[in-house]
Amino acid sequence: MRTNGNTKLKTGGGLGFTLVELLVVISIIGVLAGFTIPVLRSVKAVQYKKVARGELEFIETALENYKAKFGFYPPSNMNTNAAFFQLLPQLYYELSGMEAATVGGAPGFQTLDGSTSIKAVDVPSAYGVSGFINCTKGSGDDDIKAKNFLTGIRQKQVYNLVTNNGVATTVLVTSVGGPDDSYQPLITSGLNPIRHRYPGIKNPGSYDLWVQLSVNGKNHLICNWTRQVPINDTSVP
Repeated sequence: MRTNGNTKLKTGGGLGFTLVELLVVISIIGVLAGFTIPVLRSVKAVQYKKVARGELEFIETALENYKAKFGFYPPSNMNTNAAFFQLLPQLYYELSGMEAATVGGAPGFQTLDGSTSIKAVDVPSAYGVSGFINCTKGSGDDDIKAKNFLTGIRQKQVYNLVTNNGVATTVLVTSVGGPDDSYQPLITSGLNPIRHRYPGIKNPGSYDLWVQLSVNGKNHLICNWTRQVPINDTSVP
């Protein structure tokens, strides 16, 4: 059936759309999609930043509780390549609490919950320190108990077997990842470590704690020295 030279596409009810009408509808859908996709990306970016901020604040609380017990914050990774090793601080071990253990037949340490361990000989090469401060020491009346400050942490915030100077270690990460695959600071897809520096440079009397989220090609800085979220900030390594 033809009307005014346009082909009618029949529907179940006998009435149909012309080809021109279908093209118009498709064009409108395309325009709407063009507006909708950027909005969805923006919503996702806000969600990623909110989750990362919450995870950072959880660690901040753990750090303050650590300081209340020891009088200072956990040390930074003391190896010389600071920009790289800030990606791999001993934060997880210090906040989880450690105790002496035999690891692979050699002296070492394990977390209080027994979830991960490290050989004593590997600690200096991984972190530039001889041992851990939050570690059970002594016995009897001289016994000093370590404490787990990360009780209740989400499993997605802990990543095992990251090579640190040739040593398999455990680090704290943000559960939202990069989230772009192109952002791989440890050459592991989706892995985005929490960075830590003490004493701080941004917070000279305290510590610096931060993570960079790469969303839609832009780096969003989530940190403990501002509530704002700087974009593509190059002032921190």
